[in-house]
Amino acid sequence: MKNIGLKILTFTVLIVFSISAFAGNQKKAKYVFLFIGDGMGFSHISLSEAYLSQKEGKIGSEPLSFTKFPVMGMATTYSASNSITCSSAAGTALSTGFKTNNHMLGVAPDTSDLESIAYKIHKKGIPVGIMTTVTIDHATPGAFYAHSADRNDYYTIACQLPKTGFEFFGGGGFQGAFPKKGDKENTMEKLNGEILKIAADNGYTVTYGMDDYSANKDNAEKVIMFQQKEKANEILPYALFRKDNDLTLTQIVKSAIEFLDKGKGFFIMAEGGKIDWAAHSNDVASTIYETLDMSDAIQVAYKFYLEHPDETLIVVTADHETGGVSLGRKNGYVFDLTSIAEGADDMANLGSNPEDYMKIVPADSVSKSTKIGWTTSSHTGGAVPVFAIGAGSASFSGRQDNTEIPRKICNAMGIKF
Repeated sequence: MKNIGLKILTFTVLIVFSISAFAGNQKKAKYVFLFIGDGMGFSHISLSEAYLSQKEGKIGSEPLSFTKFPVMGMATTYSASNSITCSSAAGTALSTGFKTNNHMLGVAPDTSDLESIAYKIHKKGIPVGIMTTVTIDHATPGAFYAHSADRNDYYTIACQLPKTGFEFFGGGGFQGAFPKKGDKENTMEKLNGEILKIAADNGYTVTYGMDDYSANKDNAEKVIMFQQKEKANEILPYALFRKDNDLTLTQIVKSAIEFLDKGKGFFIMAEGGKIDWAAHSNDVASTIYETLDMSDAIQVAYKFYLEHPDETLIVVTADHETGGVSLGRKNGYVFDLTSIAEGADDMANLGSNPEDYMKIVPADSVSKSTKIGWTTSSHTGGAVPVFAIGAGSASFSGRQDNTEIPRKICNAMGIKF
């Protein structure tokens, strides 16, 4: 018995020593990507994978770029005030590691400021990039740089952006440039001018579209990348209705990598914001296309990971689930997405956004014809997926709360939280 006990003890010591040695040899994450699919639950992913399969005339599912990552977990999403979170409270949890009340942004329930990990990382001399497919002062991107007791105070949120010193921003323009209802003193031109002046005063070069960005990026220390000037303050076009020369999340992520990669590493937060918007409308087609669009952007990060596998961390998650989408509707073991695959071109020709074609083809008629179900036009309280690959990715497996994700990112980077 003594010999058996000694062998067990020796074996245990060897395991502990091996784990410690392995952990000690692991490199810190130098390059970090955090992708947030706004409103993207497990079923949104399954729906998109099923679409890719049915597009090929098969029953089954074809993986997205990030669902092939080796680490998978789940995250709870409740806020400090509600079982079902809003985007600003969830964005605050993902950016600061602390819960707050619904409709608050970057502040605690008592309205005191919380520090985003983007600031913690930037203080270490690491470049930061924040990007989205919706307006750059919206809830999720705003949670990584702003503080507001009211998430809808877009002007105040927008004015905080240039004061961060973060090197790269990209996506739709400033929601804060649009006057509030009944505001007779301000115009969009006036508010936008004020925000852009703050940006210029803080050393930002504002570019409009890929050509303008390419022409100015080499002489810029900090850059804000918007669409062409005539639609700069709008969200990026929906993937299903995208036209030539429209700015895409894939282009923004690729541009951010090139701009930020100067030897110090970087932190990039990229949001697929219109997954949520499409799901709020119970729009099957755009929900799929926006999820696929974010998958394409993640593929750019994955390509970078393959070039720096020991120093890159990619985390993909969501702030909450929207719509309660189900692959199946009422009775029967069937759903059929072939009509979307075959009719996508026709939908795209009906207008420039979901509202245009919904006037002609109501969203619910598409859901009925495809046998896709929805439980709500709002958010749900379900857990959301977490996918990860690279340096420090193992810690993202299993069950976790959304507040743990920024803490784990800091730990992977060797930054004290």
